[in-house]
Amino acid sequence: MTTLLPDLQPAEPFYPTGDGEPVAETFDHLYALIVVLEVLRQFLAGRQATVLGNQYLYYAQGFPRLRTAPDIMVIFDVPPGGRDSYKIWEEGQVPGVIFEMTSEETRYQDEGFKKTLYEQLGVQEYWQFDPKGEWIPEKLRGYRLRGETYEVITDFQCQPLQLRLVVEGKLIGFYRLDTGEKLLIPDELADALEQQTIARQQAEERAKRLAARLRELGEDPDTL
Repeated sequence: MTTLLPDLQPAEPFYPTGDGEPVAETFDHLYALIVVLEVLRQFLAGRQATVLGNQYLYYAQGFPRLRTAPDIMVIFDVPPGGRDSYKIWEEGQVPGVIFEMTSEETRYQDEGFKKTLYEQLGVQEYWQFDPKGEWIPEKLRGYRLRGETYEVITDFQCQPLQLRLVVEGKLIGFYRLDTGEKLLIPDELADALEQQTIARQQAEERAKRLAARLRELGEDPDTL
């Protein structure tokens, strides 16, 4: 005789991947978010790390309401690639660096609840970028975890990423600590690639003209 018993295993709660709210409140905030996301994604390509933008961060299993959505979070020692959301207990790693594109409207959330949460979770560095300078006069402010408490970063170096951060208008510029090289934003990268293409085409044209001139002089350029 077969008895059909109900499955008494508690079901895992549903963890939403979005709330329908806009990603950013102004174009400046959105553009700054997108640029940071793309620059860091390219910088960390090929490494065991991922960069997520405006995805839910769940930090307590079984409690889907305990979540936040950092503008940018960098997580090390995890498989690369995107996620619809990030659950700390599944991945086994807390974000190493978090960026918030802040404003007067989000100031108290970013400086209050989120700062305290990231501190308690053990996020090594927390950066606030105010592209309009609404409440951070210098536009950029960072905190580094010392023990269990955040301290203001005075050297504007992001130690987990080994990058120096510089305010450049309404964007953050990123420079490698080892070489001083700037990480190009998408527009700059496109310009650099275009300049490389132009330089290569010009070099090929010069080589063709030189070969033609040598032939006029009776020389075989292929044997030189």
